[in-house]
Amino acid sequence: MKARVIAIPGVVLIAIAAAMWGTDPIIRKTMGASTSATTIVFGEHVVLVALTLPLLLPALRAVWRAGWRAILCAIAIGAGASAVATILFTEALFHGDFVTPVVIQKVQPLVAVGAAALILGERARPRFAWFLLPALIGFWLVNQPHPLEPTAKGLVPIIEATAAAVLWALGTVLGRYLSRDLEFQHVLALRFLFGLVGSAIALPVMGASAWSNGHDSLLILYLAVVTGLIALSLYYFGLQRTPAMLSSIAELTYPAIAVIAGIYAYNSHLRWSQWLGIAVIIVTVTILPIQRRRKIVTLAARDAALAPS
Repeated sequence: MKARVIAIPGVVLIAIAAAMWGTDPIIRKTMGASTSATTIVFGEHVVLVALTLPLLLPALRAVWRAGWRAILCAIAIGAGASAVATILFTEALFHGDFVTPVVIQKVQPLVAVGAAALILGERARPRFAWFLLPALIGFWLVNQPHPLEPTAKGLVPIIEATAAAVLWALGTVLGRYLSRDLEFQHVLALRFLFGLVGSAIALPVMGASAWSNGHDSLLILYLAVVTGLIALSLYYFGLQRTPAMLSSIAELTYPAIAVIAGIYAYNSHLRWSQWLGIAVIIVTVTILPIQRRRKIVTLAARDAALAPS
């Protein structure tokens, strides 16, 4: 089974994880009237830390050996991308319509490209625009029923969703940085640990309860196991073999699935332009690993030709 997973291109694993995240917003929004965003995020991290407890001590040892930069990255990924960003995104779903917070997530690749260049030294090649631009155009078409007359309801959810998108994009880049020295399961355990600490600190700050009712607790459990542990395991495993720039595009599968699911959950219908956007996204994400494999084969052939006989 492990060999089969390793054979799958990393960018595909990231896209699968992002697709699993697409069910996340609908479940969160259903709890808006009964449970606070901070309580939901704290509950998720309690479950996630419990599930990854055997990995925690080895992960702490590994990050300590990696140095203070790795420790700061782990804290930023956990407290920032895992806790604060998820709280902000959940609040945005509660404060506004369903589609707008998901739409705004398409700014992640733009942030990731700049951050990857500064932090990881990943320079965008001219060919990258052939993937980035169609992906953003596709999401614009999916998320805006009338693409030439865009709308956004409410300033607060827009600010919350934008801040979440920025933190998640930085989390992608820092996760890639951390995976250079740590195994993906250790990055995962550290993300959950520091996310638990961050969400626990947020409870008294936001005046939120640490517990929810029985019904919402089951939904929180689903979020923790399916869209949390399983999806993030695939994500970080794939991230080890995928540049942050490419992974940020693969992650755009998430808002596409979320918007489609949300539209049908609220008895809406897709326009022809939205179906066109979906097609553009699917084609873009499908071509990514093909192009990457061609590049690897080309480099291998070049190295073989230059090798002394």
